[in-house]
Amino acid sequence: MSQDQSDQLTSLIGKLALSKKAEKVISIDVRELTSITDFFLICSANTEIQVKSIADAIRRGTPHKPWRLEGYENQRWILLDYVDVIAHIFKTNERNYYNLDKLWADAPFYEIVDDDKKISDSILT
Repeated sequence: MSQDQSDQLTSLIGKLALSKKAEKVISIDVRELTSITDFFLICSANTEIQVKSIADAIRRGTPHKPWRLEGYENQRWILLDYVDVIAHIFKTNERNYYNLDKLWADAPFYEIVDDDKKISDSILT
């Protein structure tokens, strides 16, 4: 997969997560730090049902099946591995405990925001 395709897949996964009200959606560019993948996408939700809903939206909305799927049964940390992009969908408590955001603190990261919400927030202010 090319760099542009990795970027596009990361953005798509982020938007799909946001469509199910995922919180703190970030993309971490780890290309310079590891050969495992190009990007980690990390997001969280407050309930196990919402974690599953986010994972389902990503699985339905991406053009390919994930190469690997883990954690779907317990729904506290679901990992969807698309090789060049690995999505981590956490229940909020688990995200705080494992703190992957800080583990990869040397890498550039980007917050993915809901464009519709950003527009409506700016109208209100």
